[in-house]
Amino acid sequence: MTKDERDGASKEKLRDAKLKEVHKVWSLTEADIIKTFLESEGIPCYFQGNISHSIYPFDVNGLGEVRIFVNESDYETAKGLLENRELEPEKD
Repeated sequence: MTKDERDGASKEKLRDAKLKEVHKVWSLTEADIIKTFLESEGIPCYFQGNISHSIYPFDVNGLGEVRIFVNESDYETAKGLLENRELEPEKD
């Protein structure tokens, strides 16, 4: 299966799913990192923010918040992966 086919299958799975918020971050860069991590584990995800970070690259009173959503059936797995990832010590 090619990358385009995998991406298409992931988008189809999300389109038909009930989404649940799994995490919040304050930058698109961090959201992209988490999205890549979850998708590398086979969990498609979607993120949504209140502003366009490319136009307004700042955070004021929560406006820069980016919410990350996964399929409701993947929620527990994704939450566990993110919690374990945050607990891992940094390597030199």
